[in-house]
Amino acid sequence: MKTNIFVRTAAMFLLLAGMIFSASAQSNPPAQNTGQTESQKSRPAPNPTGNDSQKSSSDDGGTIKVDTTLVTIPVSVLDREGKYVPHLGKRDFHLYEDNIAQEIADFASVEAPFSVVLLLDTSRSTLFRIEDIHRAALAFIDDLHPQDRVMVVSFDNDIYIDSEFTSDRTQLRRAINATRTGGATRLYDAVDLVITERLQRVKGRKAVVLFTDGVDTASNLASARSTISRVEESGVLVFPIEYNTEGQMANPGPGGRRNRPPSIMWPGSRFPRGGGRGRGRRWPFNSLVSYQRPRGMSHDDYARAAQYLRELADRSGARLYHADSTDNLTKAFSLIAEELRQQYALSYYPTNDKRDGKYRRIQVRLDQPDLVVRAREGYRAAGGDPTPAASNKLTRNDK
Repeated sequence: MKTNIFVRTAAMFLLLAGMIFSASAQSNPPAQNTGQTESQKSRPAPNPTGNDSQKSSSDDGGTIKVDTTLVTIPVSVLDREGKYVPHLGKRDFHLYEDNIAQEIADFASVEAPFSVVLLLDTSRSTLFRIEDIHRAALAFIDDLHPQDRVMVVSFDNDIYIDSEFTSDRTQLRRAINATRTGGATRLYDAVDLVITERLQRVKGRKAVVLFTDGVDTASNLASARSTISRVEESGVLVFPIEYNTEGQMANPGPGGRRNRPPSIMWPGSRFPRGGGRGRGRRWPFNSLVSYQRPRGMSHDDYARAAQYLRELADRSGARLYHADSTDNLTKAFSLIAEELRQQYALSYYPTNDKRDGKYRRIQVRLDQPDLVVRAREGYRAAGGDPTPAASNKLTRNDK
């Protein structure tokens, strides 16, 4: 009897050991050659935005994906006569970062749709040009591809969402025609806002078309330098259309208050109403006359404004346009629309994966020597401990 119990116990022990060994073998199968290198396994799928950070994660197979950033470079290609060159492919381009060749991970042709923010300065300096601005902006949206999406934002001493992104031309026309001339100029706050709170969320090709004299008189949360850095990090094209108001602002004359019920104020703790001396209320139109040296009235202010707009264009890889007449204004909008219709987008994962916040030079080359390439000069890498934009939970209230 005792012998039988011993035999049965030993048999059960052997059976249990066999089951444990089998389970261990199934959980650790022998390695198979899948034809992929370790770098191919760990690289995340392309996501063609501006500069998109990819955080460390683990997929179902246990592969670790390292921190990396996808950088997107908008590129225009022209022949010697200045005409845009279509029908190029990924293999036609060669891309270098700090003189080191980079592998192009994703390529968007000229047919890919654009998301464009039409950012209009409607401060007191536009009082006598608002109808011209409306006509030129309306022609601009008609020149874009039907599938392109446009957002209309305008600013004076407040910032307004006139229309969210849409391809509905009727809605966009209504939004543009609803803009009215207001008070001071929160240019820097407006540029910062559209990049961090809207375009940062947008995938694909994106741009800002900015109509302004470049003189900021009321921003209190962003600066010229901070917005330049935003542009360098974002990969967003910024096309400034500069109009000079230096002569007319020396004697602004009377004017009216802004009345625009179709728009939505862009409020919130980050972008409170008003700014500068008039924070919390609207500035009277001619109140600037009583100040001894008001912000935005001196020749130096206009010189700094011109430099700022040039740098916005250069750092983003776009172009600066001047609109000293109605014809030039319409032509500038038309030329920008044409360029947006003809641009490629090259995306790559930099071989230099340091998050050091440094500026990195970029070169885009073609095999054809008779073609001219226009692209941004570089970008600013993410910092070691990137911080999110302040208060990204903006509220929206009807004005």
